[in-house]
Amino acid sequence: MKIILATRNNHKTEEIKRILEDSKIEILTLKDFPDIPEIEETGKTLEENAVLKAKQVYTAAGIPALADDSGLEVEVLNGDPGVMSARFAGPGCSYKDNNLKLLGLLKGISREKRGATFRCVVALALNPDDIRVVEGKVKGFVTENEIGENGFGYDPVFFYPELNKTFAQLNSEEKNKVSHRGFAFRKAKELIKKISNIE
Repeated sequence: MKIILATRNNHKTEEIKRILEDSKIEILTLKDFPDIPEIEETGKTLEENAVLKAKQVYTAAGIPALADDSGLEVEVLNGDPGVMSARFAGPGCSYKDNNLKLLGLLKGISREKRGATFRCVVALALNPDDIRVVEGKVKGFVTENEIGENGFGYDPVFFYPELNKTFAQLNSEEKNKVSHRGFAFRKAKELIKKISNIE
């Protein structure tokens, strides 16, 4: 079964390929389809964006498409940055810009109030009218400064209490076992296996 990942983000692609590597799925990405234009994430929720991307990529490529949208939801910020996580510090911002903005907003706020949830919603478009959605989430809190060299995005500021480390202090194997994206794409992998065997 061929599936196209609806992303050009190298970090994300590597992470997802590792999660799906033992599933007998041939994984393509948008880099294999250079004519597919950049997809604007206009949804108001993570689910809307994931479905939008999966549907558009299926329509353009003609094969099942797998898309995700992830976000960090901070309790004291009423769920922000949420769906705006990738663009939190403005258009063209870097991961560092986003982290510094978040840390600035939480300056002086106690650990008890820095609770956060990492969410990942994955949409699998089998055709434009058949889109399956799964979700993974993990709870932790936002640190007071960046810690760790691995990962990407908000990993250096997301502390995972069960391992007593930030996501950026975990290697890729450790992170995939406990991350929101790991949970979501393992659910997607089971869904794909079920579909390819039964339907």
